[in-house]
Amino acid sequence: MKTFDLIIIGSGPGGHSAALAAGKAGLRTAIVESGPLGGTCLNWGCIPTKLFLGATEPITGIQAQARLRLASGSMTVDLPALQKRKTALLSGSRKSIEQSLAACGVELIRGRADIVSATTIRVQGEENREIGCKHLILATGSSPSWFPGMEPDHEVILDSTDLLELAETPDSLAIIGAGAIGLEMGQFWDRMGTKITLIEGMDRVAPTEDPEISKVIATALKRAKWTLSTGKKVAGITVKDGNAVVAMEDGTTFEADKALVAVGRKPNSKDLNLDKAGITTVGRGWIKTDAFLQAAPNIYAIGDVNGRTLLAHAASDQGEYAVRHILGTKTGAYAPGPIPGCIYGSTEVIRTGQTGEELKAQGKEVLISRSMLSANPISQSHGASAGVVKVTWSQGKVQGISAVGHGVSHLITLCEIAVKDGWTRGKVEGIIFAHPTLDEGLKAALLSEQVEG
Repeated sequence: MKTFDLIIIGSGPGGHSAALAAGKAGLRTAIVESGPLGGTCLNWGCIPTKLFLGATEPITGIQAQARLRLASGSMTVDLPALQKRKTALLSGSRKSIEQSLAACGVELIRGRADIVSATTIRVQGEENREIGCKHLILATGSSPSWFPGMEPDHEVILDSTDLLELAETPDSLAIIGAGAIGLEMGQFWDRMGTKITLIEGMDRVAPTEDPEISKVIATALKRAKWTLSTGKKVAGITVKDGNAVVAMEDGTTFEADKALVAVGRKPNSKDLNLDKAGITTVGRGWIKTDAFLQAAPNIYAIGDVNGRTLLAHAASDQGEYAVRHILGTKTGAYAPGPIPGCIYGSTEVIRTGQTGEELKAQGKEVLISRSMLSANPISQSHGASAGVVKVTWSQGKVQGISAVGHGVSHLITLCEIAVKDGWTRGKVEGIIFAHPTLDEGLKAALLSEQVEG
């Protein structure tokens, strides 16, 4: 039986980052993958959705200038051609991942892996085999989830993977779930001419964001003529005469050509035989980890599968930490600090650090400063000046930043640095912000009057 210093199960952002770090450090490393290299992020998530949004962004620009009576015109996107480009780009990216692994001396093993013992992995593929390891990293990710009565049939009732494969634009689309997936998918298909109905069981769209941010998003979606339903739960979805019928618990219904179920994700942990290594799970199968991301001695669980933060960059950071912990160059507990999050599209959203509500729940004094993007020259130039940058302060330091508006995702790294380093007003005053930039909206928010939150 072939033995490795480290075996990684899963080649998404977490697994790939861990493999590269381990290979470069000289660990004898193998990565096991049963599906396409790159995981959900590359194949069915972050990358294809941003490709679709990027390809259709000019449509929003034309509409914005038309509202100002500065221009007129239209743009038509060839969806089959866009799908073809997506296929080519993803294929090229998968080849690049494979080449990068080989360049670092990482052995790629194709097949489905499960645990035989804490030091032995069984791989079922073209050639069934067992391999040994001193350390193991589980990076198997997550997949779309749904509630009873909402099961996708993958033709009319769709999950996010199905929706990315459509070759024709539906006339109407009902989206169940107003989180990042629902909002981003909705913006793309809205640009393609689809009538959007957005349904959210919580009391507002983007329910995990700051309430003020959610309000701005809702206003933008209503202006775009989306039908919004919040605070009411879906009882079930059926197919009638080829259309999706969404039945609400209050008896009302919504009908559309297609329905997208985007209500959450579940961990890919079910078939790993975790008990063979003494690994436990919580909730729907999230792997329980300690302060060092360990699920058992010398076994780490990173990324979506541990349920901590379901974001690609969080998975990558966890993967790199796990390798440093294995090498002994990092001995302290995993402490990533603020983890940035973005929702992309024409009205973008960012958040890093803590909101005022979270700080108040900890009994801390909270102050808020903000700036409206209506005063920002870059926002004005795009005809998209609706938006706000909101800064949360406590004890004289920046604790969190949220923003909504055109292009605000470009602010996210600087916002993270401000939160991570605990910027004070004096620190901001000592930094030159280029003019004219969207960054000036952040500067204005940081230097604005602080009021009770």
